[in-house]
Parts: sequence; structure tokens; C-alpha cells
Amino acid sequence: MLFLTGLSACGGGSNSDNSTSFSPASEPIEITPIVKAQSTYLTLVEEDITYAEGLRHNNSSTTPIAISLKLDVYYPSNDSTNRPVFMFIHGGGFTGGTKTKPEIVDMASYYASRGWVLVSIDYRTAEELITTPGTPQDELLAYYKGLAPLEWIEHALQGVDTTKQFEQAIAMYMAQRDAKAALRWIVANADTYNINTDYITVGGASAGAITTIALGISNQEDFRDEISIADDPTLSTTNLEETYNVQSMVYFWGSNVKLELFEDVYGMYLYDSDDPELFMAHGTNDVNPSTPYSEATELKGIYDSLSIHNELVTLEGAGHGAWDATVGGQNLSEMTFDFIVDRQNLTVE
Repeated sequence: MLFLTGLSACGGGSNSDNSTSFSPASEPIEITPIVKAQSTYLTLVEEDITYAEGLRHNNSSTTPIAISLKLDVYYPSNDSTNRPVFMFIHGGGFTGGTKTKPEIVDMASYYASRGWVLVSIDYRTAEELITTPGTPQDELLAYYKGLAPLEWIEHALQGVDTTKQFEQAIAMYMAQRDAKAALRWIVANADTYNINTDYITVGGASAGAITTIALGISNQEDFRDEISIADDPTLSTTNLEETYNVQSMVYFWGSNVKLELFEDVYGMYLYDSDDPELFMAHGTNDVNPSTPYSEATELKGIYDSLSIHNELVTLEGAGHGAWDATVGGQNLSEMTFDFIVDRQNLTVE
């Protein structure tokens, strides 16, 4: 469905130098996308677009069944053919959450009203897993075949104490597979929304930030090729032929836990000097055991050691989910706007 939203009331965004190039015939060539410092356009919204399918269980299933995976696209009411894109991944501890969380919708309107396409995605969580406590290990391996790789399931069984923890571990893989599929969908449909895929930002909050880090850092084939199409036929719906290049990552109160788990399972350390640049905002009073503030400082240390540009905005005294935080008079949308336009050299009017 298509909806219109009003102009965002938020101000902000710093100006960068205009960058206009001319051909030998002195005709202007649009090289970098042009965005607005202030809310300028109406925000157009297309909701519940299917970007792929994935496997799940319900209360009565004995084998996995296919479901549609959905996303919402927010884009500006302009005629630009050269728009940057920002894909956002909601949080929820890999046990729930929604792409229509009000704070995400507000951020989507902020960006779309300034010229971006913002895509908010849903993905499979532990809600798609129905595990009966006490189920023998061999039955669990068969039950979750196609939802996560065998080696991932076996590692989860060895490393958890509760059924909930086991389901979260399986859901972490599923969420990553889905987020990568969503980004490939964006690339495949770039022309529909006039997206310039040289200017991709991926961001998220909490579990979404964990998934963002793993998406930007991992290789194209990671969290994709560990399961065959024979085991998961829905992989054929995920635009497997598409590739992407993430320029910037936005992280709100997340962690590196998923990449650490990937390293434990596969023995692969994935960070290198070609990783995307990173903006982080994290509260010092985050008491969530999976996302303490120390995770942000650890990530900063990794990035600094690789000489990759990164910024950590410390939210003093803030806890987990500090969507209303401000630093220096700027909210999260304004801070991330400044980071993206500066580091991607976008033209700001």
C-alpha cells in the first residue's frame, strides 16, 4: 500500500561543499546524490513488500514451512534519479520486534523528507521457532534443518542453558540471512526507487545493530552459502545473483556477539581494512547483558587498529534503547545525518 506522510518537523544536518562536475560540453553531470539539510519533501511509503521467503515452524508443523518476508520503503516526493539508500534493522533480542516501531518510522520520515530512500525490514525471529523442551538432539537437528546450518545448530546446543537461548542462537543466523536477502532485494530493485547503490548505509538498534555489524563486516557468501537450496528452497527467492557494497554502518546500542559466534563456529575472523565506516551511539548505563557499553569501545578498538574511520557518541547516563538521547543539541537522526553526508561526500542543499 502507498501512503503519504507529512514533512518532518526535525531540523538539523550540516552542509557539505557542493560537488558539481561538467562534461567537455559543459553539461552538468550528477555524480553524488543531492540531499536536503531541512525537511523538504513529502514522504511516500510502500508497506509490506515481499522481499524474499524464509522457513519457519508453527505449533503444528513437523517440517519447516515457507513464509513471506516483508519490508517498508520510504522515499521522497521528488523526481531525483540519484538517491542514497539507508536500510534499517529493528531490534527485539531476536525474539520479536517490528519494522514499524514508532522511532524507526520517525527516522524514516526524517531521511525520506531530505532525499533518501529508507527501507525498514522485518526478519525471522524466535517467534518462528517452536521448540519443545527436552527434545532429543538428533530430532532438533532434523527439525531445524534448512533454518540454520547443522554446525550452527550443534554449536548452539552445546553453548546454551535454556530453550530460549537456543532459539535466540538459531534466530540470530536466520535474521542475518534475511537481512542480507533484504539488501540484495534493494540492489535488485534500485531502479524502481531511483537508488544509487554506490551510496548504501545499513543501520540498526540493539539486535538490529548486531545484525548490521555482521552484515557490513561479513563476506557476501557468509550467512548465505552455509545452507544449500536443497535444504532451504526459499533461498532461490533471495536474489542470490546480486552483490552490494556497504559504505556506512549505523549502530545504536549493539554488540559484536554475532561475529564472535560466527568465529567460534567457523574459525573465521572477518574484520579487515576494507570494512565499512562506522557510527556508534551507545549509553553508558546499558545493562542489557548482550549489549553493554564495553561492546562499543571494543568495536572502536578494532576499527582503530585497522585505521578505519569510526565515531563513537557516548550517551552519558543513558540505558538501552535511548532513542530520545541528545548530544550537543542533536538527536540521533541529526547525528547520523551529519556522519553519512560527511563520510559519503553527499551534496547538501
